[in-house]
Amino acid sequence: MARRALTTTAAAFATAAALLLTACGGGDDSSSDDIKGAGDSSPGPTASKSSAAPEVKRPVIKLPSSFQLTFENWTSSDPVEQAVLDDAKEEVRAGYAAIIANDPDSEAVSFYDTKGVRGMTKQWIKSYTDKNLTVIGKLPAFGPEVVMAKNGRGAALSYCTDESDAKTRNRKTDKIEGNPAGTDPYVRYSVSLTKNAQGVWQNSSVRGERGKCSR
Repeated sequence: MARRALTTTAAAFATAAALLLTACGGGDDSSSDDIKGAGDSSPGPTASKSSAAPEVKRPVIKLPSSFQLTFENWTSSDPVEQAVLDDAKEEVRAGYAAIIANDPDSEAVSFYDTKGVRGMTKQWIKSYTDKNLTVIGKLPAFGPEVVMAKNGRGAALSYCTDESDAKTRNRKTDKIEGNPAGTDPYVRYSVSLTKNAQGVWQNSSVRGERGKCSR
């Protein structure tokens, strides 16, 4: 369940890396790879409400019970950090919902991604849908850490996913596959986010590194 790194500009990535320097732990030098986890186990959950801009009408994102995406300890006592976590979580959910719905042009994804990142997210979604694949199983996202930019308009988020029980299913043949044997199931994500004029925290870059996390 690999997702390639998404970056808008070198400057955006450098900003995220600098913000995350104190927030992210180390790891080994395993291969760089992206896996994204997001969601909810119920068949029809509504989108989380961000405390940053509750007046904004956020898209309703639905995920089936066949794909149980959970977020462990995605809470903060700081309302701004919580707003970042809420919107980042919904962006992840939107991506997987688009795969499951066979919808690379998902409006929910566009809502939570900056313009520069949307095309790359679409490519990731199409890497499944073009092969008639959907996603099933369990994908927990855990260990989130948020670092805010001094100007309050940017943030960096790191978190981990565990792909041990996440699989793909071919829509035509029903063939189910997981990661190849020997693949490290843990992936650390480094995400930079920007607050738009409506108060929504949008993804502006994503980088995933396999083998950089553990339970």
